[in-house]
Amino acid sequence: MKICPYCNIKVGSDTVKCPLCQSKLSGEAESLYFPRQTMFQRRSFLYKLQLFIVWAVVISAFGIDYLLGVRIPPSSGVHYSLILAMWLITFEFAIMRQFKNSGGSSRKVTLMVLIILVLLTVTSYYYGFFRLMIDWIAPCAIAGMMIANFVLAMIDKRGNAMVYLLTGLLVGILPYIILSVSHRKPSITWIICMLIGVILFVGAVIFKGRSVAGEIRKRLNV
Repeated sequence: MKICPYCNIKVGSDTVKCPLCQSKLSGEAESLYFPRQTMFQRRSFLYKLQLFIVWAVVISAFGIDYLLGVRIPPSSGVHYSLILAMWLITFEFAIMRQFKNSGGSSRKVTLMVLIILVLLTVTSYYYGFFRLMIDWIAPCAIAGMMIANFVLAMIDKRGNAMVYLLTGLLVGILPYIILSVSHRKPSITWIICMLIGVILFVGAVIFKGRSVAGEIRKRLNV
């Protein structure tokens, strides 16, 4: 065991300096009382590595796009580096955070789907598949989100998933209402998405009626 000659205290483990006066300890070092946290060190290194790769790709894309004038595709007038940077930075600071925090699975599913839909909407607008995005990709993604949240709400014992299920149902029905009010015929995918939302709402009322009523009263303050 090591000893501090100034504080006259005994210090275990392989510490070099005294924890009180920071003087050099004398004596034989002992083994650590606790194991080293190598797992967290590996996770930290992997996170820093992927962060470095993300920024390297973003910087390279800006250089190729603006300095060399290379466009992808060549006939496009869109600065693809901005779109790529939007995706990678959002992935880094929004989507990756969903995996790090301790929120429930329903919250993660809902936020990830909505974030990706926003990114796809911006990308489709500049690359010419906006109608495909609005008429097919968005309703299919929202329908999948509603089904996933319904399953999670059925197996959730704490009731935290119910609010995201009801939010997802509202998101699935609202676009159909907006299209109908604006006198635009909804696509068949939005109709199917709306029907799935109604069916899942009825299923939630049948299987989790009290949770649905309690969540609605809590959100509406009634």
